[in-house]
Amino acid sequence: MENSFATISNIIKNRRTVKTAAMNGKRIPDYQVQSLLELADWAPTHAYTEPWRFRVYSKPSDFCSQHAELYKAHTDPVNFSETVYQNLAHQGDNASHVIIATMERSPLAKIPVSEEMEAVACAIQNIMLGATSLGIASFWSTGGQALKPSMKVFLNLAADDHVVGIIYLGYADELPAGKRLVPLEKKISWFR
Repeated sequence: MENSFATISNIIKNRRTVKTAAMNGKRIPDYQVQSLLELADWAPTHAYTEPWRFRVYSKPSDFCSQHAELYKAHTDPVNFSETVYQNLAHQGDNASHVIIATMERSPLAKIPVSEEMEAVACAIQNIMLGATSLGIASFWSTGGQALKPSMKVFLNLAADDHVVGIIYLGYADELPAGKRLVPLEKKISWFR
């Protein structure tokens, strides 16, 4: 059991956010991405609602060009930025896969929306930890149009459904160093 703790502890402590520009373009086999989605499916869920849904793009450019066009179509010309447009269009150039994680609202109204969103966040964390164990870099984004109504329409989501994030997966030659800005002691209050 101690060895299992050391293994999962190592994976958790070594998971890093890797921006897509730092990915190297090497392809991840689809079966490994499928394995990560199987891990996601084991996230905690209240009342077995299993609210996570995933749209997987094995050609990131397909999604990224559509994402950029959504931004262009739904941004007032006064606020439109060609730089933002180009960044969205090319965000996945070095990534292998893009996964859009959404929360499909359960008909069980007694389950709070926040719990459903948290369940999807746990599923995303499972993907990212599994990716780390396979040497795959990951980046969880909520930028661009991700949290805007236009993305919900694009994804054909129901009114009570939500986009929780866009996960970019790929390989990276280097990982950023890990750090924490607030000491753990300042985050914990023990009552003994």
